[in-house]
Amino acid sequence: MKTVQIPYELFVALLRYHLLEDDCCAEEIHQGLEKKLDSLVRHELYKKYKTAPTQAEREKARKEYLDRRGVPDSFRW
Repeated sequence: MKTVQIPYELFVALLRYHLLEDDCCAEEIHQGLEKKLDSLVRHELYKKYKTAPTQAEREKARKEYLDRRGVPDSFRW
């Protein structure tokens, strides 16, 4: 089973939300989890780019990775 690391502040917010039923940090949790999910997706795309069996698959993964990172087309090689 894989593990995922999250920032300490997000962990504390999750504890407050679930154990103390403190709804004031719901937006902070939502943003933190979305940020983490985006990071995981970018990592998977990068891994796919580096390990794809064919050149076409590598190029497709590279372009999608750079799109998600927000790298403009004029800056790419």
